[in-house]
Amino acid sequence: MDKIQYLSQFNLLHSLSMEELIEMDQLTSITTIPKNTFIQTPDTFREGLYFVKRGMVRLYRLNAEGKQFTSDILNEGNVFGEMAKISFGTRDHYIETIEDSDICLLDKTRFDDFLINHPRFMMALLGVLSERIASMSLLSQHLALGNLHHKIMFTLVKLSNQFGIINEGAYYKIGVSLTHQEIAHFAGATREAVTVALQELVKEEAIKTGFKTVWIHRDKLFDIQRSQV
Repeated sequence: MDKIQYLSQFNLLHSLSMEELIEMDQLTSITTIPKNTFIQTPDTFREGLYFVKRGMVRLYRLNAEGKQFTSDILNEGNVFGEMAKISFGTRDHYIETIEDSDICLLDKTRFDDFLINHPRFMMALLGVLSERIASMSLLSQHLALGNLHHKIMFTLVKLSNQFGIINEGAYYKIGVSLTHQEIAHFAGATREAVTVALQELVKEEAIKTGFKTVWIHRDKLFDIQRSQV
């Protein structure tokens, strides 16, 4: 698959015509990055906008004690980075692939002209930026105020909204693999504490768990989703 076909599949670029995609193609380079490889650390940050063509990346920070706090997991079609006056708030993050990933980088020296000449793309970019800011603000609010059970359930609903769900009767399977440690990174807790909390949520029939798999009860899912509207 050539690069134009790659670009045409990015969610952000659906507003562009084929001619505009060809022009965008000239502004990008694609790099395949192996699993568990840093794309960026706070010390290696450089300006640029990146698109995830294939795979998945995790954005996280470290506190003073070295504990990881996951801000987001981005899959195909998502964008991150900072360029000129556009910022997705990732400057001080560690950004690491959690699958083999194809990452597109925009040439910042020509991007300004592209934005001026393609207002539909600018509007789409602003829409994605607004959604990302709102999502991260909501995540911070819930993780700051809730107990561990609440933090875990909010995290699971957030991931189900982002990665989709599979209807399996009274439960919905979240469409992304999750370990206890990954949930702990979101909740800002230890893996051991999250394991105990997950067992308690299973007993309450709020969730079911399997190997790297979580199902959430549809009533719990809909209740939390309604509370976020």
